[in-house]
Order: sequence, then C-alpha cells, then structure tokens
Amino acid sequence: MNIHEYQAKEILKDYGVAVPDGIAAFSVDEAVKAAEKLKENGATLFVLKAQIHAGGRGKGRTVKSGAKGVMLCKTVEEVKEGAEKLLGDTLVTIQTGEEGKVVQRLYVTDGVDIQSEFYLGITLDRGTGQNVIMVSTEGGVEIEKVAEETPDKIVKEWIEPGQTLYPSQARRLAFALGLTGDAFKKAVKFIQALYKAFEATDASIFEINPLVLTPDNDVIALDAKINFDDNALFRHPELSELRDLTEENPLEVEAGKFNLNYIKLDGNVGCMVNGAGLAMATMDIIKLAGGEPANFLDVGGTANVETVKNGFRIILDDPNVKVILINIFGGIVRCDRVAGGVIEAVKDPEIAEKVKGVPIIVRLQGTNAEEAKEIIDNSDLNVISAVLLKEAAEEVTKAIAS
Repeated sequence: MNIHEYQAKEILKDYGVAVPDGIAAFSVDEAVKAAEKLKENGATLFVLKAQIHAGGRGKGRTVKSGAKGVMLCKTVEEVKEGAEKLLGDTLVTIQTGEEGKVVQRLYVTDGVDIQSEFYLGITLDRGTGQNVIMVSTEGGVEIEKVAEETPDKIVKEWIEPGQTLYPSQARRLAFALGLTGDAFKKAVKFIQALYKAFEATDASIFEINPLVLTPDNDVIALDAKINFDDNALFRHPELSELRDLTEENPLEVEAGKFNLNYIKLDGNVGCMVNGAGLAMATMDIIKLAGGEPANFLDVGGTANVETVKNGFRIILDDPNVKVILINIFGGIVRCDRVAGGVIEAVKDPEIAEKVKGVPIIVRLQGTNAEEAKEIIDNSDLNVISAVLLKEAAEEVTKAIAS
C-alpha cells in the first residue's frame, strides 16, 4: 500500500526522524492557512507540493495550467496562486504516464536551505532474504539511474529481519556520505530512527530522496516515500486508514473487494489464472503468441463460480481486452468444477452481454482435466478448450489475428 508524502512524514516524525515542518491542504483556503501558520512559526520560504502517488513531481507539469508539481514560493500569496493552479488539474510526470493524475491534495512545507543532497533507502533484498539500507551521495537522482551508471556510488548494509541495526552499521553509512562532526552524529541518529520506523510499521520500502544536509549541519528528509506490506496491514489498522483509493486503479480497487489479486496492464489479452507463478508463465505465453497481457489476475486456489464471475467482470471492464485466456491448474480445485463455473459465468446475463465478440480460451490441467475439456467442448458457447500451453498460445494468436 502506498501513502502520500505528507502521511509518510507524519509517521517518520513519530519515530524521531527529522523532517521539515509541513501541513496538508485539500483546498486553496487550507493551503493559505497552512502557509500563514508556517510563517507564524518562523518560515520565510514555502514549498508547495502536489500530493499524488507518483515520483518526478518536481519535473512534472499540469495539463491545463502548465504548473510544476513542486513550487518554491516566497510569499503566502504565491502559495495561494500555486494552489489555484494545481488543485483539480492533472499532473503528468515520468511515472504517471501520459494520462497523469488529478491533484486533490497539497502539502505546504517550510523551505529548507540545502548544502548537500543524498539518497537513503530501505527495502528487502530478496536475493539475501535480508533488509538492506542503501545510501548514495547522488541525492535527487533516481536510484535506478545511479545503479546503472555509477553503481560504486551506492553503499549498502544488510540486516537480518527482526534484528536491530548495529550502531557500527549506521556509522559506516554516514561515513560513506562523507559527513563529519555534528552532521555525522545527526546522520547516524537519523539512520537508526529511520530503520526503527521501517521495522515497526512492516514497511516494504522507505525511500528518502533527497536526504539533505543544511548549512546548520542538520540532516533532514526533504522528501519521503513509504510503501507498506499489504499482508501485514492487519497488524496496523491505523495505517490502513491512510489508504487513498482515488490514487489507485479503479479496477484494482474493485478486484480487492472480491479478494482477487489483480494488476492492470496495457495489453489486449485478459488473463485469469490460479497461482502467481502460473500467471507469470501465462503472460509469457501471451507475449510469445504475439499478444500483450491486459492484466495479472490470480483467482487463488478456489476458482469457483463466484470468483470466475467476478474475474470476468473485472477483465471485461477493460475496453482494451480483445480475448480472454483462462489457465487453471486443478490441484486443490477440480478442473470439471472450474469448467462448470466458467460455463455458468459466461451464461450470466451481465457477463454474456459484455463477452460478445470476445473469444475465451480455457486451458485446464490437473484433477479431472479430461472431464473439464468435455464440458467446455460440449457447450454451445464461444469458449475454446486447450490442453497444452502451446495450443493455448496458438488459439490466442488466432484470436488476435481475427
């Protein structure tokens, strides 16, 4: 689960991580009041930030006003003018794609004098099964670009999940940033507090880019990105409340209501599969057949009539879908029951109307696969059965070409 920058900074603040003063705003009036309050507290410069779940806001532009997603404002009046341009407009960044995202929230923060910019990130290294903290002197730059062009500028420390970060590790990371004196001590404290927050919240990603050093030798998180592990949210109901559904794909939100693992993609072949590994293999087959996957959809181990119906509804709500490939392995669930579920689902009036002209290819393997194939073949519906993955791929190719 992603959250907004202002929410991330509130969490960091609770764990003693240094962040600039800031106030979230949902209207122009609230943005003005936020700036006025910051001014009362001593702010002489303001930063107005669009709050969307995408990076690259500083270089992004809104569609109508052409405003940047991050603005430096010298006065409260400039904050007001910036808020009027951003709110309700669509911000397009390198991560949103051409469709962009509508700005519905703003974040007004105290302007910070910057002496140096760094990068600091924490995530799980799946190769080692350990958490990894990464720092780089190349702050303000996408870490992927740094990793590709100058990987030697990324320094890492690994920690066993559930164990604490050793002070010696925090010191090595701070030293790698070239810090000394008070700045070094504050960076060590910052890194320790950040890792404590990462572990305590069951996060999957903490990213501070940039982490800045001020002329007063303060070390501050100028920006913050946090992702949480969805599977651990039951332990953190207060974090679940931070979810902003307007920032998520509507189809993915709808699928979540039925406990379907769905991710929207840009292709033309809808996929319905049980098991994440089989789903990945199915998408590979679609690519080899000359198509492009329109989604990742894992219906789980119990592919019954209701899950199949709901899967169809989600897939068919995507206007780009031209053909549907159902690839089910019958281990826990019997293939003949899945086949019956597919037929019953396609006969549903709502599904039947949407599925007109959309070929459905069904490959069922495992328990009672032969009986399942007979059920599919003997139906009078536009459903094609396949036994081998190769056959399924060939049918996809035909359907795309027709």
